[in-house]
Amino acid sequence: MKILFIQTGGTIDKDYPHTTKGWAFEFGEPASKRILEKLNPSFDFEVITAFQKDSLEINEEDRQSLVNLIDNHQHNKIIITHGTDTMMETATYIASRVNNKLIVITGSMRPEQFSNSDASVNIGVAIGAINLLDKGVYIAMHGIVKPSDKIRRDLKTGKYF
Repeated sequence: MKILFIQTGGTIDKDYPHTTKGWAFEFGEPASKRILEKLNPSFDFEVITAFQKDSLEINEEDRQSLVNLIDNHQHNKIIITHGTDTMMETATYIASRVNNKLIVITGSMRPEQFSNSDASVNIGVAIGAINLLDKGVYIAMHGIVKPSDKIRRDLKTGKYF
């Protein structure tokens, strides 16, 4: 089994590289790549970048590009790292267009580079889920995994349920 990890941006992949002359988050190397290097997993994987955007900037063209990437890739088990603000919209979009693959979308509330990040846990849950689930589109956040059409989010707390 080989798992394909696709980076799309979002908080999980943000970094704060500047030490002087300004402040701004930037996107860099996929967080999933760093997490997998620490994990030394017992499965094969590939990490690719679809795009690097804040999820509020992801549009229908980006989502269609992501669907095309998924459709044209040989792997049937895919984990997508994504920003939390529009993760559910992207999941719905993919679910209506991709039928023959298992896709788990995850992200984090704090950048993976931060010591108090939830990124490693969320990616770990996504990896566990992808080893147990059948085809479909799921979201893995805050210790739960649900089909994309069943998950909800409390906008006051940011938590998924």
